[in-house]
Amino acid sequence: MTDRLVVLGAGVVGTTAAWVAARDHLADEVVLVDPAPGSGASWVAGGMLAPITEAWPGERALLELGAASLARWPGFAAAVEGASGRSVGLRREGTLAVVVDAADREDLDRIVEHLRAWGRDAERLTGRETRRQEPALGPAVRAGLAVPDDLAVDNRLLLAALAAAAERAGVVVRREPATRVTESGGAVAGVALASGEEVRAERVVVAAGAWSGALHPALGGLVRPVKGEILRVRARAGSLPPPTRTVRAAVAGRAVYAVPRDGGRLVLGATQYEAGFDADVTVGGVRDLLADAERVFPGLADYALEESAASFRPGTADNLPVLGPVPGAPEGLLACFGHGRGGILLTALTADVVADLLAGRPVPEESRAAAAARLAPLEVSS
Repeated sequence: MTDRLVVLGAGVVGTTAAWVAARDHLADEVVLVDPAPGSGASWVAGGMLAPITEAWPGERALLELGAASLARWPGFAAAVEGASGRSVGLRREGTLAVVVDAADREDLDRIVEHLRAWGRDAERLTGRETRRQEPALGPAVRAGLAVPDDLAVDNRLLLAALAAAAERAGVVVRREPATRVTESGGAVAGVALASGEEVRAERVVVAAGAWSGALHPALGGLVRPVKGEILRVRARAGSLPPPTRTVRAAVAGRAVYAVPRDGGRLVLGATQYEAGFDADVTVGGVRDLLADAERVFPGLADYALEESAASFRPGTADNLPVLGPVPGAPEGLLACFGHGRGGILLTALTADVVADLLAGRPVPEESRAAAAARLAPLEVSS
């Protein structure tokens, strides 16, 4: 009998899972199911690989998870490029975190304190030193952190490269909606498609992002959509050039980032709020993003606005992804979702976790905080 693996969701995480499984011959056949491969949160992303500048007090487990994945990224990028023959657009210039008012500067100081308490560091800069590193920054910038190890990748180049690598490895792509994971006798039986067809399978990896919870009752309530909006802009003739590295800023308590792309382009993001699956780009979201970004980059007003888009980060209660067997789910179902705002960053580590889970090996020690088993119901004493 054919050992078939079905992966649900063809964003960065799901396509990586399918490619790794096929590349390493962890199933006789690998089927990737998604009605619109390469769309969703993976398409509407900044591509930051920035666990240090994303760090926040109380989220040490997430920092360590991100740092472990960042360390794998150069090797992961090289493997994807080698397997696909395409560039993933890995940028090694580093990241600057900047603030524009006194309250946010205090938050920056607290982050530095927490990083040092966790055995990590970043170079503290004055406003003048920060602007010297990136002349596109405006006079409102009061202070910054230089983090050369926080990198970035072009998410859309990455998606294209992963799709090509998966195809070369023999992954079968089904461009159809899946409705649920089916089971029989406590084990996975396959995946039901919206057409009524059932794709039989011995194992299923659920990597459908914010939609994962609807695919089996055991996954319900584990993940929710967190809406985010991004803008893509381009420097025009005569405009001030964009920054050479990723810039993350805090403006009146709101986070805004600018990630450079080739051709004088920037990805600006991102709003973050609970709105269900409302996919509209709102006027208020665009207004706030542009206003905050202009505080940091005064020359931005001369840029061309090329795109606005919204999508849904898959959020979890503790901001950690859900990886591995889920309590109450049938045997053979593996969760691979809930990566939140760090989906691109955490993909390199997730690739190793998926390979180990499918091969029956112990997962990397650094990933164990994300084990789905942590979600087991609490025992109530009588």
